[in-house]
Amino acid sequence: MAAVTPTRTQSPMAPSFTETVEPIIRRIDGWLADAIAAQSMPANLREAANHAVLVGGKRLRPLLTVLCCEALGGAEDDARAPAVALELVHAFSLVHDDLPALDNDLLRRGQPTVHAKYGEAMGVLAGDLLLTLAFAVVSRGGCPAAVIGELSSATIGMINGQVYDSLGGFEPDCRRDLDRLRLIHENKTGALLVAACRMGGICGGADPEQLRRLTTYGNAIGLMFQVVDDLLDVTQSTEHLGKAAGKDLSAGKLTFPGVMGVDASRAHVQELLEEASTAIAPFGASGRPLAELAEYMAVRTR
Repeated sequence: MAAVTPTRTQSPMAPSFTETVEPIIRRIDGWLADAIAAQSMPANLREAANHAVLVGGKRLRPLLTVLCCEALGGAEDDARAPAVALELVHAFSLVHDDLPALDNDLLRRGQPTVHAKYGEAMGVLAGDLLLTLAFAVVSRGGCPAAVIGELSSATIGMINGQVYDSLGGFEPDCRRDLDRLRLIHENKTGALLVAACRMGGICGGADPEQLRRLTTYGNAIGLMFQVVDDLLDVTQSTEHLGKAAGKDLSAGKLTFPGVMGVDASRAHVQELLEEASTAIAPFGASGRPLAELAEYMAVRTR
């Protein structure tokens, strides 16, 4: 079956950065469409998978994979399989997170969520497909074993974070709200973002020091992404975000503005931006796209 043409919303990135990354994002969209098109499956499952993956999305994780690979002198194509696999895992996590048993969200990227459009059973099965397809892609892509290991560990970490966020299970010594909040999002959000940096670095031939710097960068932007997300949840409308606003507050979940306050959360974003920028400074000009991406993430509005 021919690849599906991805449907995208207008990028919210700053114009100067858009000029750099939009062509990469278009190619990533094509890679994702090809990965789904190449897999044999029932037509209704294919439609649900395309809806889950190809209708909008920032493509932050695959973009990070490509940019980290290129920052170390690797080629874009070296990062293709891990970039696709990471985005498929991310899409799986969103499909399942939206299900009635978890967040019960009806809107994602300005469109009905998969279970809202195709039914709860298809939401479960489409998520199952995307997770399994991710490992098929990275296994068939000739990736080093270390890359597959990173994907596995990050996926487990992301699921751990979902459990902490939805069902608890904290260790007895993890009592402070801020400690719990960090533990949730270092796993739920940060694990895949750190993996994107490390997988890209491995594909680009990173030495141990370079991989350490990419890990520091990934940890910083992963936490920063979530702090900004929490701020947007309390400062922006559902129409602007393309997903339900204020839902975490309504559900009684821990958020950075709720624990630290809005002003302290904004200050923390700047601290994390500085940490990320310092980590990749030795990469020089080849790391500039990563620095620009961190700057965008600090000021994004959706």
